[in-house]
Amino acid sequence: MYKKIEKFLQIFFMCHCRADRSFFYKGKKFPICARCTGELIGILTAIPMAFIIKDLNWFYIIILSLPLILDGFIQLLTTYESNNLKRVITGFLFGIAFVYIFLKYHYFALKISLNIIENIQPNNPILEKYKEFL
Repeated sequence: MYKKIEKFLQIFFMCHCRADRSFFYKGKKFPICARCTGELIGILTAIPMAFIIKDLNWFYIIILSLPLILDGFIQLLTTYESNNLKRVITGFLFGIAFVYIFLKYHYFALKISLNIIENIQPNNPILEKYKEFL
């Protein structure tokens, strides 16, 4: 079972799984790198958070995403080498942004679907239930 979860996480996060960029616990390497571990923690934190803060402005989503983008690109383009603490923090912030990006696109698709239903069947009872999205 652990191997299946490990493989799923590596595929879901498209993780490189480099040992020098991963955490270790009791001598065993985490299945994903430090940045992906941060993203996972951010995603797991943002899911219950989304019930309290239903929508996040695009400005804040970009602000949450920028540290990961900057850290990653600066590492790629220069000799600068980040450390695992920075990686997990930038991953955590991006994980929160990722959930809200997913929710924004979900609500957008829902709104399009409801508009189509409204045009085809204006008296459909489902429209009353989801009127707040129109």
